[in-house]
Amino acid sequence: MRENTDNYRQLFLNDTPMIDLRAPIEFNQGAFPHAVSLPLMTDDERALVGTCYKEKGQDEAIKLGHQLVSGQTKVQRMEAWIKFAQANPEGYLYCFRGGLRSHTTQQWLKEAGIEYPLVLGGYKALRNQLLRELEQGSEQLSFSIVGGKTGSAKTLMVNVLENAIDLEGAANHRGSSFGSYVSPQSTQINFENEIAIAMLKKQHAGAQHLILEDEGRNIGSVDLPRNLYLKMQDAPVIVIEDPLELRTQRLLKDYVIDMVSSYTAHYGDVQGNTLCADYLLSGLDRIQRRLGNERWQVLRSEMEKAIAIHQAGEGYDKHLNWLSPLLEWYYDPMYEYQLEAKADRIVYRGNWQECEEYLRFNTQS
Repeated sequence: MRENTDNYRQLFLNDTPMIDLRAPIEFNQGAFPHAVSLPLMTDDERALVGTCYKEKGQDEAIKLGHQLVSGQTKVQRMEAWIKFAQANPEGYLYCFRGGLRSHTTQQWLKEAGIEYPLVLGGYKALRNQLLRELEQGSEQLSFSIVGGKTGSAKTLMVNVLENAIDLEGAANHRGSSFGSYVSPQSTQINFENEIAIAMLKKQHAGAQHLILEDEGRNIGSVDLPRNLYLKMQDAPVIVIEDPLELRTQRLLKDYVIDMVSSYTAHYGDVQGNTLCADYLLSGLDRIQRRLGNERWQVLRSEMEKAIAIHQAGEGYDKHLNWLSPLLEWYYDPMYEYQLEAKADRIVYRGNWQECEEYLRFNTQS
């Protein structure tokens, strides 16, 4: 049998598949990219056992746990664990602290003829390892920041360069009023875990310098880790300067065409189009105060017309009638103001291709 492990870094470096035995509510709050939720107990069962533990002690709580996970319930959960173990012979299992839930499941699998190792210290030890990686990476690495006005394809830049981390990808949010996707945003814990694992892998591969996209303190509902954010505020900035027309065309694809496709693929044509229209209108409504009521009314009117036209199957070009002024009236002035505060940190300006070449040959390590 493979030994139980406390080599947490190697588990993340290898993208090791793992069974997460915690209850669904625990998993949903935060987990790891290659872990699968196959809980020993449901949320309700866990709550009952927890209450029993407080009122009657550990022995009675264990007895209740065995009563709740017995018979056909136990058979079904065993089948799921066995299927995973057979499909992932290199994997591990864990619970919150590597305690009773892990050892119980491990013993049951052993009785079924499957020797499967567990992670010593469980989820808590794995999570603490990633928090250490995040802190150490923020301290040890140097950074370059990719800036540019909205629509400059900054996220594309960090995805084509080897020594870069896509913070918005980790957050599953574009960091703007129109930044959400059909799939839900990452939890704070999952966001931090993604960044930490990416840093660990980059450093393990020998990187000493990383490229990040210019971000505010928040990306949607998640916060950048404090130490990383502070380090980013001192890093050199490379500014992409692409023309308004090109940036507007990119936003048409990102904010409208791709989102219509995502919503309709997920919800079907009728509901998907309705929900996508809500996404666009609510995105504009969120910045009504900053736009000013008059400009907001103009843009909302143009957006409503454009939505009606694309829903009628007559193309997307009318969306340019609100996207272009949105950049000119709102996003561009806001970014120009923010960039003034970073003027002494700007080391290069150019179009997308020029900045990509500069970053590739001047910041890769």
